[in-house]
Amino acid sequence: MISRRLTMAISVVALVGLSSATWAQQTKTTAQKGQSSKQQTETPTLEGILQRLQENVDQYQALVPSFFCDEHVVASMGNQYRVGVNLTVTDSNFRLKRVPNPDGTITLQESHEVKKVNGRPATGDSVSGPAFLRGAFSNGLALVSANQQACMRTTIKPIRQNKPSDPITIQFASVPASERPDDCLMQEDISGRVFIDPATMQIRRMEFHAPNHVIAPESKTSQGVRIPSAVGTWDVTVEYAPVVLGGESFWLPTKTSETMIDRIGTNEWLYDAAYRNYHKLEVTSRILPASETPVP
Repeated sequence: MISRRLTMAISVVALVGLSSATWAQQTKTTAQKGQSSKQQTETPTLEGILQRLQENVDQYQALVPSFFCDEHVVASMGNQYRVGVNLTVTDSNFRLKRVPNPDGTITLQESHEVKKVNGRPATGDSVSGPAFLRGAFSNGLALVSANQQACMRTTIKPIRQNKPSDPITIQFASVPASERPDDCLMQEDISGRVFIDPATMQIRRMEFHAPNHVIAPESKTSQGVRIPSAVGTWDVTVEYAPVVLGGESFWLPTKTSETMIDRIGTNEWLYDAAYRNYHKLEVTSRILPASETPVP
């Protein structure tokens, strides 16, 4: 369901010379507006908020265009005592592309084109170290929404009536694995919270913690020696802000931060990514006259 834009038309009418019928109608309309205003100031319910977040997700997935932006990632790998830290700075072109599926649906596909690593031209399109966050642009906003209620247990932090501009905070935790449907966006145990802008009902910030995250999968050396998977904690923060693309405003990530610590506690990975200079991805073509057509 795509949320509808609400347009309020305000008419100014002179009170001089109004008939009694007109006055009665205006009084009734004023009372209705007062009742509507009262309803708007009522404390929102958790169910209502989740439904509004779902509408935002549906609208985003239906309307967000293909785009690209600058991605700046600072990654470090070392230990918790900051000894022997290996720092990598990567500059990339990040792309989100709308890819049509045979069934008529659309997949939002994320990709990176690495341009520089530590200030030098890159030789590949990946960042060294364990896998880092993916999906923040394609379906991150859907993590807390009406469609994920079977996957997450959610609670709302009490809203202070005297602080209407404060963010609305929803806390969430994944249901046990035995109860988790196959279509859940996160198939591991996590807990966290989102901070929602009360004026737009858009998520400003998301935080979550995974206690048993597979940091690096099992692998083998060139000699065939098995290297067991690295498991540990994973903490993620994503900050969102409105970005205008093609004349429309979309809430997109501007910063992401990750911390991963293996279960032994000897290795630590940190990722901080910043996104800016958003541009709608457009392909233009021009038909050349025969006289201008390049000769092969």
